Amino acid sequence: MTTPAWRTPQIVLLICGMIITIAMGTRMTLGMFLQPMTVEHGWTRETFSFALALQNLVLGISSPFIGWVADRLGAVKVLCAGGAIYALGVVAMALSATGWQLDLSTGVMMGLGQACTTYTVVLGLLGRSFPPERRTFVFGTASAAGSVGQFLMVPYAGILLAHFGWFGALLTLAATSLLITPLAVLLLERRGSGAAPTRPTQSGAEAIREAFAHRGYVLLTTGYFVCGFQLAFITVHLPSYVLDLGFAPSVGVTALALVGLMNIFGSLGAGYLGQRYSKKNLLAAIYLIRAAAVALFILIPATPYTVWIFAIIVGSVWLATVPLTSGLIGQMFGTVYMSTLSGIAFMSHQLGSFTGVWLGGWLYDHTGSYRMSWLISIALGVVAALVNFPIDERPVQRELAPQATS
Repeated sequence: MTTPAWRTPQIVLLICGMIITIAMGTRMTLGMFLQPMTVEHGWTRETFSFALALQNLVLGISSPFIGWVADRLGAVKVLCAGGAIYALGVVAMALSATGWQLDLSTGVMMGLGQACTTYTVVLGLLGRSFPPERRTFVFGTASAAGSVGQFLMVPYAGILLAHFGWFGALLTLAATSLLITPLAVLLLERRGSGAAPTRPTQSGAEAIREAFAHRGYVLLTTGYFVCGFQLAFITVHLPSYVLDLGFAPSVGVTALALVGLMNIFGSLGAGYLGQRYSKKNLLAAIYLIRAAAVALFILIPATPYTVWIFAIIVGSVWLATVPLTSGLIGQMFGTVYMSTLSGIAFMSHQLGSFTGVWLGGWLYDHTGSYRMSWLISIALGVVAALVNFPIDERPVQRELAPQATS
């Protein structure tokens, strides 16, 4: 089977960007349903928070396996299945009447759907479609697509909530998520052609062992935990934090939209800078900026303008870690097992997400405040900056062997 002439790497990037826009955009709207659903069903915030925390956990734990499947069987099949699972999960979320049903739908089903349709699979596909000198910028462009989704989908969900209520809004979001599957059908991974290519003389298991024996990969994965903690906590709890401050719901909606808007520029900038400067040093700088932004946010008197300024600063470094982390993995280990190794790193990210979402709800229910969660976020940001500095960015040297043509 040959690749159609129109399906150039640029077209693949465009379609992948549309998929990430829908998948990440829908995911970023879920915190907006916390208050209406908890009030309707009489749930605590911890109940809702746990379901979203479980979603992050399932997304993380399943990512290495799904990345391995994508590396072996192709990303298109994974993306098609993921779009259907994602949409069914959103429908099931709308129909949930108990905490365990919310856990199954929002936590398990949507977590699996997201693992199949977001960065682990998509960036692995793009990494094989573009040469190394363009890879980090392409990853930045794909990450920016996630922010376009947040910028567009958060106001979109706000309009749906205002006109159709939370139940109708979720059903409409489910229909929107289902668009991922026909988009994925348009994709076809490029396989090597021409002269016999080369491949590492290692299996997937050997690639994983090699990565975990590499100090830089372990440090990079450790820092990614902090990224997940910070992003998930802010995504889920910032709208409720803003309401607790006495501001209108539109303030929180605007803040999340600003995060998405600014991350378009932040992700593109990270991709551009990552092609020219040390990726590990850029990552350390991002974590320090986040820590400083949170510290200022909770120290100065709160107004709608301080909320929006905070969103602008944090949004500028929101998903900027993604192209740098994925680019660093590809730079050190190559792209043959990139989805697998990125999936393992992303599992650490999502363990952090689980912790951030669940701990935020637990601390709020037990202290009546989000202050402790903000302080933990600051401390973790400093730690993440420190662990990124010692990373060795040089490519791993290994023996190569010719791959037989079929």
